[in-house]
Amino acid sequence: MMRRSAFLTASVVALALAGCGQKRALEPVANAELPPAPYGAGERPEAEKLLELETLAAPERSVELRKRSEEREDDPFDLPPE
Repeated sequence: MMRRSAFLTASVVALALAGCGQKRALEPVANAELPPAPYGAGERPEAEKLLELETLAAPERSVELRKRSEEREDDPFDLPPE
C-alpha cells in the first residue's frame, strides 16, 4: 500500500511539473549584455540573430509524402531469421 501511495504521489508531482512550462517568445533579459562576439567576427550579433535557427537545426523537408500505397521493391537484404 505504501508503494502505491508513493507512486501516485510521484506521478502527480511529475504531471504538475510537466504542465507548468510556459511557451512565449524569448527575449533578452533587461539590462543584461549579450554574449561577446564570436572569435574572428567584427561585431556582436543582435538578439534576433542569436535566436534564429541554423539550417541543420530545422532542415527543409526534402522528400515527397506518398499519396497512395505502392508495391515495395524487392530487398535483397530482407532475409528470414536463421
